[in-house]
Amino acid sequence: MYNFLPLKIAILTALCIVLVIGFGVREPVPDWRSGELVVIVPPVDSLDQQFNRHLAELFAAELGVKLKTIELYPHQVPRALSDHEAHFSAIGVRSNEPDATQKFGVPYQAVSEEVVCSDEQPRKLVELSSRGIIVIAGSAQEAALRVATLNNSTLSWATVDKAKPGDLLEQVANGEIDCTVANEEQIAFMRNFHPGMNATFEIAEPSQLAWSFPADVDAELYEKMEKFFTRIEEDGTLDRLLDRFYGHSERIIPFDAAAFLNKTNTVLPHYRQMFQEASSLTGIEWQLLAAMAYRESHWNPLATSYTKVRGMMMLTEDTADRMKVSNRLDPRESIMAGARYLQLLKEQLPLRIDEPDRTWLALAAYNIGMAHLEDARILSQRYGLNPDLWVDVQKALVKLRNPVIAKTLKHGYARGGEAVVYVETVRLYHDMLMRISRDEYKQLLPPDYQIKLNAW
Repeated sequence: MYNFLPLKIAILTALCIVLVIGFGVREPVPDWRSGELVVIVPPVDSLDQQFNRHLAELFAAELGVKLKTIELYPHQVPRALSDHEAHFSAIGVRSNEPDATQKFGVPYQAVSEEVVCSDEQPRKLVELSSRGIIVIAGSAQEAALRVATLNNSTLSWATVDKAKPGDLLEQVANGEIDCTVANEEQIAFMRNFHPGMNATFEIAEPSQLAWSFPADVDAELYEKMEKFFTRIEEDGTLDRLLDRFYGHSERIIPFDAAAFLNKTNTVLPHYRQMFQEASSLTGIEWQLLAAMAYRESHWNPLATSYTKVRGMMMLTEDTADRMKVSNRLDPRESIMAGARYLQLLKEQLPLRIDEPDRTWLALAAYNIGMAHLEDARILSQRYGLNPDLWVDVQKALVKLRNPVIAKTLKHGYARGGEAVVYVETVRLYHDMLMRISRDEYKQLLPPDYQIKLNAW
C-alpha cells in the first residue's frame, strides 16, 4: 500500500506556513547590537507617548544604535514582548507588583492613580462598588484597580482597548461615562480644559512607572538601561525632561515661576538685546518674544526636540527655510526668524481682528499651524462662537483632538489643547516680564506662591 504520510506532513507544513503568514506573526527582532533598537510606543499621540519616545531616543543614542518604534496599545504589549517582537516597551507601566511575564526597568516617575467621576464624587473605595468605571486595558490604572480589589472584592470595571486617558477623562467631564481612573499628571493636564474636574482619592499606592522588558531580557541590554537611568537621574536630564513634558500641566507651578524669574536674571540678559532688535524690526514687544522663547526652549539656543525642531525659537526645518535661516542654533538668527514668522502669521489673519486677540491667535498658529487654527475658527462658528476672539477660539481648539469632529474639518486631527496651554503660558510669562520691567518683581516669588490662569 502506498504511504501517504510524507504527503500529509508536507501539506500540513504548508498550511501552517500559510496560517503564520496570514495572521501576520512578526519575526523576532534581531540582536540590538546589530545596530537597531526596536521599542514599543503607544499609537495615540499624548504627552506620555512624546516623553517616552524622547527617552527611548536618548537611550538608543547612548547605545549608538538606530531607534525603530512599533505602535501598540497597552494590552498588546505582554504578548509582543514574550514573542520578542521588540527589545522593550516604552509605554510606562506600573512596576510596583511583580509580573512573571515581563521584567520591569528602573522606575522613572511616581504618580498617584486617582478616581474621577462625572457627578457625586465618591470619597472612599467602598462607594465605587456601585459606580461604572472604565479604564484602558493593560494600563497602569487597571493594574492599580487590581490592587484595590484586595481591599474591596466587590470592585469591578470595564476596559477599552484603543483609547488614551485623556479620552476617558473628556468623556467623564462631558457626562458620557460615570467614572475612570487616571494619574495625577493626566488629570492635571485635562483640568486646563475642564477646570471643574476633581479627583477624589487615590485608588492604590502611587504607580512607579517603568519600561517593560521580556522576562528573558538580554542581560547586557538591561544593565545598560540601568546605567542610563542612573546617569540621567544624576546629571538632571530626567528632571528636565519631566519638567519639559509635564511641568506645565497645572499651567505654571511655584517652582517653575521661581525658575523663570531666576533665569530672567541669569540667562535673559545675554539675549535681551537680540529680542529688542527683533522688536524694532517687527513692532512686537520684546517681552512677548522673550516669553515665547522661554516657553519654546527655556532660552536655550541649542535646544532640539525629537520632532527635529531646534534652537531658541524651536523652528522647524520648513519654517527656517521659509525665513532664510542658515543656522537654527544661532540665537540671533533664531530670534529674528521667530519674530518675523509671528509677524507673518499676524498679517495672515483677517484685518477685522483687533489686538490683543490678533496676537493670541497668531501665537496659537505658531504652535499648531495656521491651517489647524483656521479649522478651529470654522468650528467656533459652528458652535455659535466668535472666530475672531481668542476666548472663543480656544474652546474650539480643544475639540480638534476629537477624531469624530476632526473628520469634519479640512485639516483633520490636531493637538489643539496643547496650543491653548502654549498661548496661555506665553501670556503669563509675558505678563511677568512686563511686571519685572516695571520693577514690580525684584525678588523671587516665595515658595508657596502659585499662579493660576483664568479658566474660560
